Amino acid sequence: MKSDSEEFVRLLTEAQGPVYGYLLTLIPDRNRARDLLQETNITVWKKAGTFEEGTNFNAWACKVAYFHVLSFRRKMAREKLVFDDEILDYLSERNDERIAKDAAADRIKALKSCILKLSENHRTLVEERYKPGASVQKIAADQGRTVGAISQTLYRIRHNLMLCVEKTLTALQTG
Repeated sequence: MKSDSEEFVRLLTEAQGPVYGYLLTLIPDRNRARDLLQETNITVWKKAGTFEEGTNFNAWACKVAYFHVLSFRRKMAREKLVFDDEILDYLSERNDERIAKDAAADRIKALKSCILKLSENHRTLVEERYKPGASVQKIAADQGRTVGAISQTLYRIRHNLMLCVEKTLTALQTG
């Protein structure tokens, strides 16, 4: 992605709060965190071409910020109140988990919304398929249809749900 594209500028702008918050978890000094945010922005801008579209921009920017924190820590190693590398790694891992958890929660919310958009017949079929102990064979027998017909219908429903979820998540990201 090019740094001068509108989409990249939008992503970078929206990432300011999350990246600053992340930096504050690693560097409790607000002024230093702001300085590191600016350094991170410069690096993110320069490395825009390495960002893979469709991946989590905030996670990528936080990883860039993490490397700036490591560099800062090396410079500040003589100060008494500096987190050791293990604590820094721990905090970084917790943030990565939080980002992943937030993304999973968004995905689940989008899926629930998309399931509600299904026709009643399709929604019932999905619900029947994912009940404990359910099988395509049992559903086919109950509905007097072939296993192949039920499987094909479920495939189409899942495909449409996947497209709906991706569209919903894209709409959330673009605001």
